[in-house]
Amino acid sequence: MKTLYLDIFSGISGDMFLGALIDLGVNPQKLGRELGKLKLDGYHLHVGDQEKNGIAGIKVDVHLEHDHDEEHDHCHDHDHDHDHEHEHEHEHEHEHEHSHSHSHGDHEHTHEHPHKPGEDHDHDHAHEHDHSDSRTFAEIKKLITASKLSPWVKQKSIAVFQRLAEVEGKIHGQPTESVHFHEVGAVDSIVDIVGACIGLELLGKPRVLAAPVVEGTGWIKCAHGRFPLPAPATLALLGARGIAVTQCAEPNELVTPTGAALLAEFAETFSPMDNLVAEKIGFGIGTRDNLTRPNVLRAILGQASAKVQQDWETDRVAVLETNCDDINAEILGHVLETALAAGALDVFHTPIQMKKNRPGVLLTILCAETDADKFSALLLRETSAFGVRRTIAERRKLRREFADVKTKYGKVTVKLGRLNGELVQIAPEFESCKKLAVAAKVPLARVYEAARREFKGK
Repeated sequence: MKTLYLDIFSGISGDMFLGALIDLGVNPQKLGRELGKLKLDGYHLHVGDQEKNGIAGIKVDVHLEHDHDEEHDHCHDHDHDHDHEHEHEHEHEHEHEHSHSHSHGDHEHTHEHPHKPGEDHDHDHAHEHDHSDSRTFAEIKKLITASKLSPWVKQKSIAVFQRLAEVEGKIHGQPTESVHFHEVGAVDSIVDIVGACIGLELLGKPRVLAAPVVEGTGWIKCAHGRFPLPAPATLALLGARGIAVTQCAEPNELVTPTGAALLAEFAETFSPMDNLVAEKIGFGIGTRDNLTRPNVLRAILGQASAKVQQDWETDRVAVLETNCDDINAEILGHVLETALAAGALDVFHTPIQMKKNRPGVLLTILCAETDADKFSALLLRETSAFGVRRTIAERRKLRREFADVKTKYGKVTVKLGRLNGELVQIAPEFESCKKLAVAAKVPLARVYEAARREFKGK
């Protein structure tokens, strides 16, 4: 199956990831048009050819239109820079409608700030700004949700921001929804993260694998003092996903929080390449001049061996559970209906035996990972529960297709499930069959069977 392998020997940042995707074939104009659906002003996306240590690749810069002459001390609270190793340049006089890229290598609007061994690295997210110049996670989620981007891009973009907001909230003692992404970083982060999701969709949503995570050594300076690498948010993001980190002798930051969040959301494994046939190779160019390795991200797009890969779809869902021994049956039914109407993937209850031999129910909600807080609050408000358990589970799903078949009762939509190209499931859609059964005054099972029979014959 189509696989994207991220060779992160020199780390990863949002702009390096985006540059690598463009070098693999993502059309910058299409990317710009999709980003335009956010209705986000105040930036210009620049895409250019560049070399780093003799390696040719794509350099992506998000140029902000404000504060042309102002220098910002960005700290690490909400990683939104490119490579995190340098200040953003603010010579930006472009309108939002020019957010699509320009692919000319002679346009370089970045400054390189190589560090000497032992030197502190200025981190990019100092939050000395007034909160009036910032966006909270809730505001960013609203911006993405209200856009005309595809459902997949919306879901994945919000999921990446959710990861960032959760770790920043824990670090700074703030609720997730209230975590601020300041203006200097917010635009950069939105473009980098949403752009990365758009790029993956334009490449056909390949399976993403990665090399083991390698981080540099040294210290970063931010508004809260000096911190050793890995930066607090980066370490927390990787740790929350159970991703191991190994430090190397490079005296610079290699993995930024945005890069870590993208890895945590998309990469399934972290190991050397295995049975991967490289069809395209792309390089995302960073800004820093490292001492021990070129500041580039190598991305390999190819086909993984069928004998080690299954052609199934994968995603992550939140599993919310609570035990109730004193809930009214009518309220229980109301909770199920309310959760499903609010977008839960599934809701069910299971009889259980609780303490003191009390009969009770285990109430379970399956929902998108980004909706976990919303449905946890629903359970706490609508039931007698004093707590909700939350688990993040990985799913493996058949690749789904839909087909229409004509029966003597009318047209029925049939859902098909395939694994490695083989048709393994045929499921007539309930609502489609129910409508025809009512109209024809026949048992629902008869319409089901007619639809399956017609499809098999077809």
